[in-house]
Amino acid sequence: MNPLRSLAVAAVIVGCLAPLGAQSADIQKLLADIKAKDTGLLAVSEEDGRFLRLMVATRGAKHALEIGGASGYSAIWIGMALRDTGGRLVTIEYDPIRAKELAANIRRAGLSDIVQVVAGDAFKQIPLLPGTFDFVFLDAWKRDYKRFLDIVYPRLDKGGLFLAHNVVNKRSEMGDFLDAVQKNPSLWTAIVSPSGEGMSVSLKR
Repeated sequence: MNPLRSLAVAAVIVGCLAPLGAQSADIQKLLADIKAKDTGLLAVSEEDGRFLRLMVATRGAKHALEIGGASGYSAIWIGMALRDTGGRLVTIEYDPIRAKELAANIRRAGLSDIVQVVAGDAFKQIPLLPGTFDFVFLDAWKRDYKRFLDIVYPRLDKGGLFLAHNVVNKRSEMGDFLDAVQKNPSLWTAIVSPSGEGMSVSLKR
């Protein structure tokens, strides 16, 4: 089966799973608390969170990057998978208040040894990070998606995954990005919808 067709199948499977899966009671409560306080609707859906965890585990990711951490909901899902793969995540959040909430929630989740929180402008912070990445999740200002792709793509490992959020419900705000990931001959890209917002999943060949 085409690798990206299998991702679409995985998205359907994720949508059929029981809520939160086999998480501890503490993690379930934390995730629920973050969603309850998310008045700005910045966190991904539960289905998208489970999909991210599945993609990290499937890739066996070790060096993950999140651009746009908000209050930590998606970082917790990614971090739980990285706990199993032996990897680490750097998550960057521009807003200083949300960055503090993000760091606090990562501590509360018991993931401080897995997840590094960086506060500040991702365009300035990414060049300061060492090494390459085998998993990238982008959920920042939608009109900047193409700029972020341009910065990160040279540092995405062969076989690495680049995922971007809101590519269905905010498609009109990122046409240049979607053209780039769908027309780049070195990327296999599929659009999946674990929830209504949609994600692009690109595999670097």
